[in-house]
Amino acid sequence: MRRTEPLPTWDELVALASEHDIHHVGVAPADVLERARIALVERKEAGLHAGMEFTYRNPDRSTDPSRAVEGARSVLVFAKPYLAEHEPERPPGVQGRVGRYAWVDHYGPLRTSLQEIARRIRRSGHRATAFTDDNSIVDREVAYRGGLGWFGKNANLLLPGAGSFFVLGSIITTAHYEPNEPVKDGCGSCRRCLDGCPTGAIVAPGVVDANRCLAWLVQQPGTFPHEYREALGDRFYGCDDCQEVCPPTVRLGGRHEVDIVELARHPRGQHPPDGGVQAWVDMLDVLEMSDDDLVAHFGRWYLAGRDPIWWRRNALVVLGNVGDAADERTRRVLDHYRAHDSELLREHADWAAGRLGLQSSERP
Repeated sequence: MRRTEPLPTWDELVALASEHDIHHVGVAPADVLERARIALVERKEAGLHAGMEFTYRNPDRSTDPSRAVEGARSVLVFAKPYLAEHEPERPPGVQGRVGRYAWVDHYGPLRTSLQEIARRIRRSGHRATAFTDDNSIVDREVAYRGGLGWFGKNANLLLPGAGSFFVLGSIITTAHYEPNEPVKDGCGSCRRCLDGCPTGAIVAPGVVDANRCLAWLVQQPGTFPHEYREALGDRFYGCDDCQEVCPPTVRLGGRHEVDIVELARHPRGQHPPDGGVQAWVDMLDVLEMSDDDLVAHFGRWYLAGRDPIWWRRNALVVLGNVGDAADERTRRVLDHYRAHDSELLREHADWAAGRLGLQSSERP
């Protein structure tokens, strides 16, 4: 007969999480997340998902913790802030901006920590499985129900005293822990995120139209919509605008900040060949890289089909917005792509050339 250890108490789990530098921990009942299920179905039917899959792919599965762990009774949820202690300076050249969550691999270290906590629970004889960046569970809804924060009007979860710059992970378990109470709404009449979105993608408080959201459009396959190309500005991957204007995040000061350089060297993370922080990316370098080099540098980021064509597409739009028409290398790169085998890349290169005033954006 296999010997088991006592189930760790809630205080013991919180202490264990703290040893892993995780200081935001909550617990929710493993009930069906009916509110989230309805929202996913209704927004998908309305076309607001813009082809996005993830939890939209199977709302019934993603909102039922027992589908992931049979007999589940509790969902433990953990938030790990990632606001950088020192933000990297913008290098010279034609630089594309990267959303903060993608500067380094935050999920790899978090996953390792949660797997260790889950093993500790399993030693008590209970089932427990860790999930990070996984469509098995709508983790923001669990975090709300587990008392970590409230839903902001930008549809992000907001942690009191920590804002929205964090990643989430969950442990679904058959063990029972007393659930926390949800946090009251803290947005009040504020609408800075709605007014601050560069494309008006927040169509109602808490409702985002992914067809307009730059953070999704840089990941979505196909032609980058003409009406949002100028709005993309210098964003290569991700967009933080609705978070950067949010008062709970703006007021952070020096609290909860992390050493981003140290995280970029974390042994459990996925890192580019140079091991650096990817806050800025040189667009001309991207456009001159081979497929293999692009995957090596950016392969940990989600991209449709892991096809490097979408990184090149994004880089061409950014180049059109912030490039230098007098730069010989820029002109050479655009000439190359205007004659590219890919019709999609030719069209984006034409647009970029026209935007820089090099020649008409309409091919004869």
